[in-house]
Amino acid sequence: MKRGYELLVIGILLGGPGAGWAQSERQMADEYFKQDDCSKAITLYANSLHNAFDKGALRNYSLCVVKSKSWSQADQFYKQQIKQDLPNACWYYLAWGSALEAQGRPQEAVKKFEQALQSTSTKIDQKREIAEEFRAINKPLWAKNAFLDIRSVTKRQDLFHLELASTYRELNEPVNMIDELLAYGTRYQNTEIVQSMLQDFMRDEKEQVLLEKVLYERIQKFPNEGFYNELLIWYQIQRKDFYKAFLQERALDKRFKHNGSRLYNLGMLSLQNRDYATAVSVFDYLVKEYPAGQLYPISRRMAIFSREEQVKSTFPVKRSEVEKLLTQYQQLIDDLGINLRTIEALRNMATLNAFYLNDFKKAISILETIIQAGKEDKNFVDKCKLDLGDIYLLQGEPWEASLIYSQVEKSQKDDHLGYEAKLRNAKLHYYKGEFELAKSVLDILKKATTREIANDANSLSLLIMDNTGLDSSETAMKEYSNVELLLFQNKKYEALDSLRKLEIKYAKHSLSDDILFLTANTLMKLDSNQQAMAILRTLYEKFGQDILGDDALYAMAKLNEEKLNDKEEAMKLFQELMEKYPGSIFVADARKRFRHLRGDVVN
Repeated sequence: MKRGYELLVIGILLGGPGAGWAQSERQMADEYFKQDDCSKAITLYANSLHNAFDKGALRNYSLCVVKSKSWSQADQFYKQQIKQDLPNACWYYLAWGSALEAQGRPQEAVKKFEQALQSTSTKIDQKREIAEEFRAINKPLWAKNAFLDIRSVTKRQDLFHLELASTYRELNEPVNMIDELLAYGTRYQNTEIVQSMLQDFMRDEKEQVLLEKVLYERIQKFPNEGFYNELLIWYQIQRKDFYKAFLQERALDKRFKHNGSRLYNLGMLSLQNRDYATAVSVFDYLVKEYPAGQLYPISRRMAIFSREEQVKSTFPVKRSEVEKLLTQYQQLIDDLGINLRTIEALRNMATLNAFYLNDFKKAISILETIIQAGKEDKNFVDKCKLDLGDIYLLQGEPWEASLIYSQVEKSQKDDHLGYEAKLRNAKLHYYKGEFELAKSVLDILKKATTREIANDANSLSLLIMDNTGLDSSETAMKEYSNVELLLFQNKKYEALDSLRKLEIKYAKHSLSDDILFLTANTLMKLDSNQQAMAILRTLYEKFGQDILGDDALYAMAKLNEEKLNDKEEAMKLFQELMEKYPGSIFVADARKRFRHLRGDVVN
């Protein structure tokens, strides 16, 4: 390596002074810098900068000064260069300030930073570059001063909104950060950039609450500025506060005459996220406001369907509520007739009759009727066939169910319904204790394009894999899968009796946590909430570090909130979930419920 340097030096000497000399000198400086030989690099960088300014060379020179603590030499160099190279004086002041700060001379460093800004005069581009350099060396306060200086010189408050927003984030000044982002958004109506930056920046709970508060204030102050509403709706959807989003979307719908289209999308999103109460509110609003609109028939059906999902998710499911739903569906059919707009409503009626009233004959009759009405729609027919398969399984006819599922598999092949049919056949094998066959099908489904199906397949496959092969007869797994079949058939009391026996019989088996969790869920469906809480507490104490730990904690918190009316305990458990299981799928809902219980209602 030294031989190479010698040759390079000889080449420089032979080449004489000039541009080539300076370029070679800079190359040698870079080589010494890479070798961490700062004493030689400093001299060469200084010579190079005497000939031509280069920010990279100055940056490396300054780093070498700090490493070698060549303070006196640097002071002389910076002073000389400022006199010699006035157009670039700002860069030397900045470098000098950094060197002084490294020496432990902060007050003198501040003066140099101030001089760096002052020496840019009215050169806007140079001021911007200085601001970015301050950010690069982790001096956001000076970067802020530089950006604000530009605004002062140009008398333009519309410059550098995004840069200042980032700088305020680094300074931990959320109010100013939000102000800059909103100023940018209203000026350029670019919601995507603002949303992207907010997603990156607004990670703290307090900052998120602040954003919501600011947006409400802006909406009240500037009612005709739709950007604030748009951003608030986006924010509330991110937080899964769908009802608040509905209130804002409803206001926009009236003001800008969207004819309900955006509200319909919000209703569907609420439904997908299992916020059934909000979905009901949205679809009821659409039915009331647009009785002659194109969305009326489907909105009316989705309003009833949202209530249906609400009823089915409220334990215990009351027969009177199911009968009320059937009456509403029948009224819809009577008003609109049997056609492509209403056959989904009839399909819902069939499943309600089968699963909640045990009227299998009526359910099958309805399905046969609508299969004829919708026979031109292959997907709809196959959906009805899947329902028929489920009803046969409810009746205790697994072979008939499997036959129908297989028909849909062949009809749909690699489409979503085909995967759904395959999953139901796999579950059927599981219920029958044919674990090896079930797992072979599930392992194929783990690669399905639909995430929900892939997740279900993966969960059941893991359950089988973790709990089979432990004994030659696989007795425990067979008894457990039989309980799951009883629950599918709505035979909850029989299932509960079996689970209690399994809990004692397999207390030390790998299934013990699954048995406890299934027992607790079954008790909740029977409204035996105190018993369910006791089981969940046992599960959490024994298996809190295992896969069902966050499930048990979330269920306990919800039970305290919704059934036992213990607000303080619910808050404590939601808080524990957020802290102990930050990666849990339940965290978003836990945060929302915690804030609601604490009374964080922003109007």
